[in-house]
Amino acid sequence: MLKSRAKYHLGQIVRHRKHPFRGVVFDVDATFSNTEEWYESIPEDSRPSREQPFYHLLAENDQSYYVAYVSEQNLVPDYSGEPVDHPDLAELFGDLEDGFYPMQFQLN
Repeated sequence: MLKSRAKYHLGQIVRHRKHPFRGVVFDVDATFSNTEEWYESIPEDSRPSREQPFYHLLAENDQSYYVAYVSEQNLVPDYSGEPVDHPDLAELFGDLEDGFYPMQFQLN
């Protein structure tokens, strides 16, 4: 059985290692759990291993807000202290506290 431990946590702000966007983690998959079409759309020489955590992010860049699905190997922590302005943040999280967004609801 594969054992995987997520490096990043719900409410944590992270940046993409290669692309200019950042976001807040709102869900984590222990291993790849998206569509085959999505996976195959990544150029083969850049395609991450499926056997690592993948993160769902409320993401932003200079032009827009969106939901991103990113492998752990392509993320780094964001210690800037700058808030993320994604419009859906308030539905899941409270106000930024010490670089993290606290969850607004209890998970089961």
